Amino acid sequence: MNKKGLVLVLSGFSGVGKGTVVKKLLEKYDNYALSVSVTTRSPREGEADGREYFFITEEEFSRLEREGRLLESAGYVGHHYGTPRDYVMSHIDAGRDVILEIEIQGAMQIKKRYPEAVLVFVIPPSAAALKERLSGRGSETEEVIAARLKRAVEEAQGMEEYEYLLVNDDLEACVEQLHEIMTSEHRRASRNQEQIQKIRKDLAQFVEGD
Repeated sequence: MNKKGLVLVLSGFSGVGKGTVVKKLLEKYDNYALSVSVTTRSPREGEADGREYFFITEEEFSRLEREGRLLESAGYVGHHYGTPRDYVMSHIDAGRDVILEIEIQGAMQIKKRYPEAVLVFVIPPSAAALKERLSGRGSETEEVIAARLKRAVEEAQGMEEYEYLLVNDDLEACVEQLHEIMTSEHRRASRNQEQIQKIRKDLAQFVEGD
């Protein structure tokens, strides 16, 4: 089977529980790595370079973009964020599946620049469940909740662009289903050309030896 890792792009509505799913997946299986983004903003208290983000200058960010060394990039509140290609590829070459927890705009960039990626969109069991989860946080105003739901309506228009939809109703089941998706992706014939060619060659040698 293919020894190299895969890129897993995970998107979903705010409040759907993507972060919790990723955390549980990383705790349960050791063949996954969470991508660390680059950012031009300054570190916040408690943040460490290379852990939460790679903190770089605007000049460095522009250079990475020019050299094609970002799989995706975006601007937010006056700062820039991006997924470093070299960091992701180093984990892939080591046989780990790299998780990119990003929004739909970044996911579409990944799909265009790295079509081998596996795109999964996490959804709630219902719209009512999503609203309940957002309200249940108790830390956001009604205005913020309404804005997040409006954003969800916009994001829902792009769900067909993903290969898989994953319902996060039961956390354990959701994590297992995500792991099963990645296990199946590793078994795709298109991802195992080396093994296919080896079997063809070995079979041909048997026939030629008769």
